[in-house]
Amino acid sequence: MKLNEIFKKAPEIEIESISFDSRKKMKNSLFFCIKGIKNDGHKHIKEAVSNGAVAICFSDDDIDKSLKAVYIKVNDVVKTLGRVSNIFYNYPSFNLNLVGITGTNGKTSVSIIAKELLDKDYKAGYIGTLGIIYDEIYFSQHYTTPDINSSNYYLSKMNEKSCKYCLMEVSSIGIAAKRIEGLNFKIAAYTNLTHDHLDYHGSMKEYFNAKKLFFDSLNYLSIAITNIDDEYGSEIVKDCKAKIVTYGIEKDADYQAIDLKIKANGSEFILKAKNKSYKIYTNLMARYNIYNLLCAIAIYAELGNDIERILPKLNNISQIKGRMQSVEVGQPFKVIVDFAHTPDGLTKVFEFASSIVEKGSRIVTVFGSAGRRDSLKRKMFGQIADKYADLIYLTEDDPRDESIIDIAKEIEAGISKKTSIIIEDRKEAIESAISILGKNDILLILGKGDEKFLYKEFGKEYYEGDDIVAKNYIKKLLSEVER
Repeated sequence: MKLNEIFKKAPEIEIESISFDSRKKMKNSLFFCIKGIKNDGHKHIKEAVSNGAVAICFSDDDIDKSLKAVYIKVNDVVKTLGRVSNIFYNYPSFNLNLVGITGTNGKTSVSIIAKELLDKDYKAGYIGTLGIIYDEIYFSQHYTTPDINSSNYYLSKMNEKSCKYCLMEVSSIGIAAKRIEGLNFKIAAYTNLTHDHLDYHGSMKEYFNAKKLFFDSLNYLSIAITNIDDEYGSEIVKDCKAKIVTYGIEKDADYQAIDLKIKANGSEFILKAKNKSYKIYTNLMARYNIYNLLCAIAIYAELGNDIERILPKLNNISQIKGRMQSVEVGQPFKVIVDFAHTPDGLTKVFEFASSIVEKGSRIVTVFGSAGRRDSLKRKMFGQIADKYADLIYLTEDDPRDESIIDIAKEIEAGISKKTSIIIEDRKEAIESAISILGKNDILLILGKGDEKFLYKEFGKEYYEGDDIVAKNYIKKLLSEVER
C-alpha cells in the first residue's frame, strides 16, 4: 500500500507493514510513536528506522528528524493507528460479525460457549485470554485484548478463511488503552463488574467508566446485551445508542432462566426467550455458568439464529480448560481447577462447592494472589476462604518479585477461623492438598486456570499446569493403593 493512500499529502512510497515496536525488523514499515506506561516510541525512532521504518507517525515535536524517513505529525497517535490499521487490512471487522464480551468474570467462558454454538452452522473465530483461534489455527498471545493492529491482522486472516463471526474478549484495560479503536462491533455483551484491576484504574468508578466507554461507542446498528441482574447491568447501557437486549435469572429479561436447578454434574431450567419457552438441560455447573450460558444463547439468537437448532448441543457443552474444569482419574473425591482470581470469582466457586459438598465432607482449597497487582483483594481472599473452606493452602500465583510468604501473610490477615498452610511451591501445595483428601471431599485449585506458566522475579517460567499436576499426583496415589 502507498503511503499517500493512507495520508493524502504524503509521498508515494510503499508501506509493507505497520509497527510500533522499534525492536522488530519490519521491511518498509510505518512506525507509530506510541506512549506507553513504561516506554515512549518517540525515543526509539532511530532504532525503528534501522529496523526498516520508512515513515514515522508522531505527536511530539521534540524528536530527531534528521533520519532518512517521512515524518507525519498527528494529534493522537493511538487513534490514528486504529484508523490506519483498518485501511491497511481492508476493514476486516466490517466483513464479519464481531462480538465483544466485557466484564470482570465470564468473558472467556461466554466467548468459547458462543463460539461453539455458532460453529455449528458457520465458522467462528476467537480472540482472547486463550489466544487466537480460527479454522483449526491457534496462536498464543500475551494480552486478553491485543493491540488494534494485531486484532485487525487476525481478523483479516479470519476473513480469508471465510469466518462469519468472531468472539472477542474486551478488557477494561484494552478499552482504556484504545486497543479496540476503530473496530466495528455487531454485538457488545456485558457479564458483570466486581473488584479487579483497581491497581490500574484506581477506583471502581473509573473501572466502570472504562467498561461503559465500550457501550457508549456503539452505533444504532449494533446490539448491546447486558446482565440485568448485575448491579451495573442497567447503568452500563444507559447512554447506549444500540438496541438493548437483557438476560438474567432474578429479573424479567429478554433471555431469562426460570425454575433453575443446580446439580453436581449439570443444571436444568426453563429458558424464556422470544415469546417461547424451552426446557434446557446442560452439563454446565454452578449458577454463574448459567449466566454465561444465557449470554451466549442471547448472542447466538441476536445474530439471527434459531434457538431450537442448538438445544441438543446445550446438553454437552465442551469443557473449557481451566474454567470449572473437573479433574477425573477415578478418584473418590472431587477436584476442580478454575481461573477465579477476583473476590467475586472466588465467592462464586466456593458457593457452588458449598451447594454440592456432602454432609461430613470437606472443602479444601489451594490458591494465592498475584505479585505487583491489586493487593487490596488479598485480605478479601482470606475472608472468603475463611467463610467457605475447611482447610486452606496458600501458595504462589505469579509472585513476580514479591515474596510469596509476604503475599500469603496478607491473605492470612483475613483468615480467623480456619486452618491455613503456606507452601511456597505451587506443585507441592497441590500435591499436599490432594494427599489429605478423604472420600467425597472437594478440592478447589484456583487462580491459574489452564495457564502453563508462572511469572516470577526474572520473568515467565514454565509450569505444568494445575490440571496436569493434580492428575499426575492422583494417578500416583491410585497406583500405590493398587499395589
